[in-house]
Amino acid sequence: MVALDEEQPALLGSAGNHLRPGADFHADAMRSLAHIAETQPLIHHLTNAVVANDVANLTLAFGARPVMADAPEEVAEMTAMARALVLNLGTPSSAKIEAMLIAGRAAAERGIPIVLDPVGAGGTRLRTTAALRLLAELPVAVLRGNRGELGALVGQGSVSGVDAVGGEDPESVARAAAARFSLVAAVTGPVDVVIGPSGGFAVANGRALLARITGSGCMASAAIGIFLSAGGDPALQAALALGMYGLAAERAAAAGAGHPAPGPGTFRARLLDEIAALNGAGASGIRIADL
Repeated sequence: MVALDEEQPALLGSAGNHLRPGADFHADAMRSLAHIAETQPLIHHLTNAVVANDVANLTLAFGARPVMADAPEEVAEMTAMARALVLNLGTPSSAKIEAMLIAGRAAAERGIPIVLDPVGAGGTRLRTTAALRLLAELPVAVLRGNRGELGALVGQGSVSGVDAVGGEDPESVARAAAARFSLVAAVTGPVDVVIGPSGGFAVANGRALLARITGSGCMASAAIGIFLSAGGDPALQAALALGMYGLAAERAAAAGAGHPAPGPGTFRARLLDEIAALNGAGASGIRIADL
């Protein structure tokens, strides 16, 4: 999702030979956006303190409704009203992990899709153990992280802080995680890789500025939760979410008449504007390949 145009052909590799007609993914993305706008789904985020405001605003920009309740006493009740649950380990604590488990069990009882963002898994024992426990005890639909985080959960990644530092192959990591945990695995990076039971996708939308703002990965996980609320194949919805999020980033990073290319601060504001404009601006330029 932080891809630069000149990198995309090489990074797509053999997937570039399996591109569907762009209109197919364009139509899929616009159907999901229209459904989100029409239903205004409630998305329950148990996320980290650093990005809660950004995630809430992104959810609103996509046309959904955010709620960020994390008290163990109310998370089950709140989750029961939601159309998707997004769990983010960015600022973990024993109380928050317990709240995630309570919310996840409530989601499981009602068939509400769960997205897990294992922020920093592999960086500390607490984060790794918590992520593995959530994966073992909850029916997670989509696991989204960088190659180091997901690699650490399957024994082939390395993380420093919350950043991947090794040379793991994203597709290999995604396939290993999808098989190990029986879910859709989304590894985001220069080209995002989404692997699920029904097949896989490479997503080449995005801009390098995403790596220069806090919480861009957390917002990607939130976008996936929002698109899962539209129903259908979770792998496809995850790919569409990443594609549209990356497409909005491309538009937000573009220079144009009367304004220069933005820096990180202006880019953050423009990103929300471009996400909010997606329904009208369309999905032309979405770049997704079948794997």
